[in-house]
Amino acid sequence: MMQTQKRFNMAQAEPEGYKTLLAMEKYLSVTMIAPLHKELIKIRASQINGCAYCIDLHTKDARKMGETEQRIYALNAWRDTPFFSREERAILALTEEVTLISYHVSDATYSEAIEVLGEQLTAQVMLAAVAINSWNRIGIATGLMPAAN
Repeated sequence: MMQTQKRFNMAQAEPEGYKTLLAMEKYLSVTMIAPLHKELIKIRASQINGCAYCIDLHTKDARKMGETEQRIYALNAWRDTPFFSREERAILALTEEVTLISYHVSDATYSEAIEVLGEQLTAQVMLAAVAINSWNRIGIATGLMPAAN
């Protein structure tokens, strides 16, 4: 449901709190997560959460990094395609379960992530999923909308 009432800008309304999220993004920019994998995390969580602003932003960023249209279009059905590597599948499964946390992160997903990614990268993927979920919630709650081209 599209909101009609103008809503505040979080960075202006609560600059110190907003800066903490920017600090997390700065940290994530220097982790072991490949830049394109960061965008896949952001797109997939944003699809689940229905954040139009973030979907628009991160699909454009992924394209600039060389991501294909085919993989972007198939991202919401990644399990049913041959387009994603074992590492990407572990990242996407973990991202989905962290995003849908009320269903918990299953032992199978956690074990696969640890096996494929290792403990440190798994932790970083979890933090990246937490970060984009925060941005999604701000974007949706404050009514951020992508610009029409």
